[in-house]
Amino acid sequence: MPPAVFAGVVATALAVSAVGAHDRTTWFLETVWALVGLPLVVLAWRRFPLTGLLCGLLTAHALVLAVGGHYTYAQVPLGDWVRDTFGLDRNPYDRFGHLMQGFVPAVLVRELLWRTSPLRGSRWLAPLTVCACMAFSACFELLEWLAAEIAGHGADAFLATQGDVWDTQWDMLCALTGALLSLPLLSRLHDHQLESLPSPAPARREARA
Repeated sequence: MPPAVFAGVVATALAVSAVGAHDRTTWFLETVWALVGLPLVVLAWRRFPLTGLLCGLLTAHALVLAVGGHYTYAQVPLGDWVRDTFGLDRNPYDRFGHLMQGFVPAVLVRELLWRTSPLRGSRWLAPLTVCACMAFSACFELLEWLAAEIAGHGADAFLATQGDVWDTQWDMLCALTGALLSLPLLSRLHDHQLESLPSPAPARREARA
């Protein structure tokens, strides 16, 4: 699928999710990663194109963020249906979102390390990828804590704890699980696509006088 299609899907989803969002501040906080990431990918594409696998995963993750931002994670209708159907004690969409927070960034981190560091083919590539995903998850939880400190109860929609005192630990466990699932499931396909990418053009050097 052409990159422009992925970009168009993400841009459309973000625009639609912003219309009638439950809370505009929460929408922005939940979708800011896609709002920032989309233009970065587009601007860097000519010099640093991404694999089709990563583009598809980033698009899927952006859709998850857009839905969570529109409804807030604790009130996504599909999550309510899953909760009621299976007799759960909470809307599980937040857990799914954090699973994606590990599953998709694992491929992103792996691709960046594979292409820009000496870790290509190294046995350290997978564990360092998981460590990077966990570091990002921890930073995100710290941002949630900061939002709670600043906004108090006004940040409840963003936090989506749903009364669970262990929500932070569950979020990080979900991210870890996502990363650990992503690598064995997708690494072989990812390697094949990475090998097919054209080599980056060498940087031009100014001629000496």
